[in-house]
Amino acid sequence: MPVVIAICYAALMSLVREPHRRKVNAVVVAGAGGAYFSSGSFGAWEIPFSVLALYVAYRGLESWKWIGAGWLLHAAWDVVHHLKGSPILPFAHDSSLGCAICDPVIAMWCLGGGRTPRELVRGLRTTARSQAARVLR
Repeated sequence: MPVVIAICYAALMSLVREPHRRKVNAVVVAGAGGAYFSSGSFGAWEIPFSVLALYVAYRGLESWKWIGAGWLLHAAWDVVHHLKGSPILPFAHDSSLGCAICDPVIAMWCLGGGRTPRELVRGLRTTARSQAARVLR
């Protein structure tokens, strides 16, 4: 289910036009960076992580790569919280594990430029044509 959620997230975000899509995703990853802040599970260590996530999200206002990095950072923090037994949703024991699976899928989409499904298909077609042209030479 976490992978389906990530695909739905990317599909819904694809409805937002650029450059707004990148900026909205930067804000979302900033919010994700503060998601555990209220848990206090790691005491004062929650603060430096949130500051780092905020910095990465700020850089993401201009770069999809930084947004992807932010999702990977959040996934790592999800794993740490899951191992400690402090889930992102206190009423759902494995929610941090699910988030740790979902976030890298979103990160891959972001690292690929946060493209729409149409842009992804065009990119695949262009790549296939380029490879076919090389083979024919």
